[in-house]
Amino acid sequence: MSSAPFARLLLSAAILTSVAACGGDTSTSTTTSTATTETTAATPEATAPAAAPATETAAAPAAGVTLASLTGDATKGEQVFAQCKTCHVAEEGVNRVGPSLWGIVGRQAGSVPNFKYSPANKNSGYTWTEEQLFTYLEAPQKVMPGTYMAFAGLKKPQDRADIIAFLKTKA
Repeated sequence: MSSAPFARLLLSAAILTSVAACGGDTSTSTTTSTATTETTAATPEATAPAAAPATETAAAPAAGVTLASLTGDATKGEQVFAQCKTCHVAEEGVNRVGPSLWGIVGRQAGSVPNFKYSPANKNSGYTWTEEQLFTYLEAPQKVMPGTYMAFAGLKKPQDRADIIAFLKTKA
């Protein structure tokens, strides 16, 4: 029970950081965070439902961001790629839980030899263009329902642009 105030403080800080990173108005976020804290304090069951609207509000400013509006940084992308290394490598011919990402940009989805893809991936008809990767990496399960990729996604558009810049160097 004593960790609940700390958890609410962390949630509020995360929301503020997300909004600030997206160029949003932090005064709106502060109001949302305060409302979330008050709601969460009222009943433990309110924690999950109260957190969802705050996250949606924080993500709203990034909704119109496109890959074309960003400049990817391969060095930063390599740092972001550290999250992916549990399942993927960017070395040719090396598969892990996920397929090798060597040469992913411009490659047909589901085409790495000797890798067992989900039917959703194998039959998607996707070609992994930079734009397709940008969209997919935000929410893989939403873009390709049925994919085996369990990763929740990279919510920050700049992280996605950076990781794509890094992957382009791996071909």
